[in-house]
Amino acid sequence: MSTRELTRLTLAEARRRLRAREFSARELVEAHLEAMARHRGLNAFITETPELALTMAAESDRRLAAGDARPLEGIPIAVKDLFCTREVRTTAASRILHNFVPPYESTVTRRLWEAGAVLLGKTNLDEFAMGSANVTSHFGPVVNPWTPPGEEPGRVPGGSSGGSAAAVAALLAPAATGTDTGGSIRQPAAFCGIVGLKPTYGRCSRWGIIAFASSLDQAGPMARTVEDCALLLEQMAGYDPLDSTSADVAVEPWSARLDAGVKGLRIGLPREYRVDGMPAEIERLWAEGAAWLRAQGAEVVEISLPHTAYALPTYYIVAPAEASSNLARYDGMRFGLRVEGRDLTETYMRTRGEGFGREVRRRILIGTYALSAGYYDAYYLKAQKVRRRIADDFREAFTRVDAILTPAAPTAAFRIGEKMDDPVAMYLNDVFTVPASLAGLPAVAVPTGLDGEGLPLALQVIGRPWDETTVLRVARALEEAADFRALPPRIAEELA
Repeated sequence: MSTRELTRLTLAEARRRLRAREFSARELVEAHLEAMARHRGLNAFITETPELALTMAAESDRRLAAGDARPLEGIPIAVKDLFCTREVRTTAASRILHNFVPPYESTVTRRLWEAGAVLLGKTNLDEFAMGSANVTSHFGPVVNPWTPPGEEPGRVPGGSSGGSAAAVAALLAPAATGTDTGGSIRQPAAFCGIVGLKPTYGRCSRWGIIAFASSLDQAGPMARTVEDCALLLEQMAGYDPLDSTSADVAVEPWSARLDAGVKGLRIGLPREYRVDGMPAEIERLWAEGAAWLRAQGAEVVEISLPHTAYALPTYYIVAPAEASSNLARYDGMRFGLRVEGRDLTETYMRTRGEGFGREVRRRILIGTYALSAGYYDAYYLKAQKVRRRIADDFREAFTRVDAILTPAAPTAAFRIGEKMDDPVAMYLNDVFTVPASLAGLPAVAVPTGLDGEGLPLALQVIGRPWDETTVLRVARALEEAADFRALPPRIAEELA
């Protein structure tokens, strides 16, 4: 196979052919390293690790030859630059951590390396995962590979896991890790035409992942197929005593249960997700998705999630409040950037003022205000009460249905620079993803069509806590019905 054909393989196909010895792990890794070099203009990676990747590939080839292959042996992946990687720079896309090299490995990435995966590099993101467009990174914005030819400066890949989404969509990696706080896996997956899965909160360890909002952050897989996400999650998930929010729940063989179908399942369509101003093509896609599931034997019913309208304001109190607390550790004293001042207080102020970008500073200020004396009860405590109501809505709905189908994002990818001056308009990108995050539920975005400009659109499946099995079954049914095989135009042209 040619090097460009190798990059076209899904994770599952590459795994099967590696074990059949049709090519080596080194050849597979080199093909993706070449693709990364050709497409540096996308700015998908902050740090590339070619030497490490080839060293890891050599070990994989040794194991493959010895018949000692691990579950992901020789599979190259990209890692969002929020996961600490031992002796590999980890920045959270922030100036304040621009030269930070961790002496330890996050639990999720350690499990991936123990499963035989190979690190291609660390992907770009919104600074500290705060953003919906991947334009707040200290290292510059990521360009969506689906940007129409000749358009400048390009389309956003979504955020915060935009670098991971762009890398997978542009065939720079067969799969990648992301993190999802309010939609940061699902929304960029929707914008880039790939599959993105947010597992149940507590399913994957948060240890070694740079924190944004501790009660919301959750690691998950991003890939080109539902099967690939299931295979990756099987290695990422599991109880971790190092993380107090990690749940001692068994890891299931999700990839072996994908083809059970949806016959007999009840699928809910929440009436509150029909928001004002939603494009007609997204409304049509949602209806088509419901029809696909109905045709495969599922019963589709309308449900109500009455507190949905309060999800965004609740999220944008809870998440900034937790960020305010988590980011207090970046003071220039222990690690990262340090900007000297005349005294300790000025050193703190200058370090944080120059180290954090505008959006991070905005959210720290919002969060600090919400937690301050005299406002805690009015804002943060009230937001937590509403959050419980939102979770109760889902709990009630799941007494009637097995899964919920919604749009994944209210629009297709917009242009870089749009909405930058209107934070509220930017925050509205998360309108369909935030509710499941507040409730800690598993949810997946699946590409199911293109809009009038040829940009990807996606549907979202939300499930009960710990029921990734049903979520992935429904996602697989949508994937098969949609038969979405489109590639970004510039990538398709390369392969022609």
